[in-house]
Amino acid sequence: MPELPEVEALARYLTAQVQGTTITRVEVGALSALKTFEPPIDSLQGRTLGGVSRRGKYLCILTCDPRGEAERWLVVHLSRAGWVQWRTTVPAARTKPGRGPLALRVGLSSGAGFDITEQGTEKRLALWVVDDPNSVQGVARLGPDPLGEGFDALTLATALGGRPGNLKSVLTDQSVIAGVGNAYSDEALHRARMSPFKPAGKLTPEEIDRLYRALTGVLADASARSTGLPAKGLKDEKRSGMAVHGRTGEVCPVCGDTVRQVSFATKALQYCPTCQTGGKPLADRRLSRLLK
Repeated sequence: MPELPEVEALARYLTAQVQGTTITRVEVGALSALKTFEPPIDSLQGRTLGGVSRRGKYLCILTCDPRGEAERWLVVHLSRAGWVQWRTTVPAARTKPGRGPLALRVGLSSGAGFDITEQGTEKRLALWVVDDPNSVQGVARLGPDPLGEGFDALTLATALGGRPGNLKSVLTDQSVIAGVGNAYSDEALHRARMSPFKPAGKLTPEEIDRLYRALTGVLADASARSTGLPAKGLKDEKRSGMAVHGRTGEVCPVCGDTVRQVSFATKALQYCPTCQTGGKPLADRRLSRLLK
């Protein structure tokens, strides 16, 4: 799943490619992905592209009328299997809805363009055409951005304070912290040397500070590695930077223990027993509640 560092890098890459060009084609390949009907998505045709920004894990693509006024936004949530594919030349053939992974194709006056795609059968990618990104419910409910201006240990303490649930589930709740998903929550908890099942609302000041430094450090490091990469290189960069996530059975780079996994219905978490749980493996089942 694309998370904060990858979506930020996509936003910067797309801004460099599209800013100032005009949209000449808008073709929907997956009608189920389109969550708004007014304004219609074809109303983007003929509009000038401004910058592309990130809100949490949402891509927000700014368009303006030919006079540079009347903002309209294409908001994209890539979900678990979505991605943006840049095309130096857009295929001449028209898109046929319902075939393959293509959700949306956008052609530009430069002759280039981009596809928004989603692999797999579980279709969760979503598109909105709105006059204000905050009118998208998921954007409006986002919590503080961990790489945003003013985010500090006190912000994190306030976000977690009194929250029910464990650290893993709370850190991936977008209404608590924006932009963190399954991968970087694993990485942050590993760097902070904390169990994923530790109660989120009962951290000491020292633990809050440790988690703050780990979370912001992991995200800043990943963002720095991703800066300047084309869209096609971001997935490999994300995988290469992981210490525990996606590395079940491999050696922990910190202590040499074996990275373990806890599986759930649709996803899994990875952790190091020595670094995070006092050397005790967690039960590989949903009800595991080892705290230390």
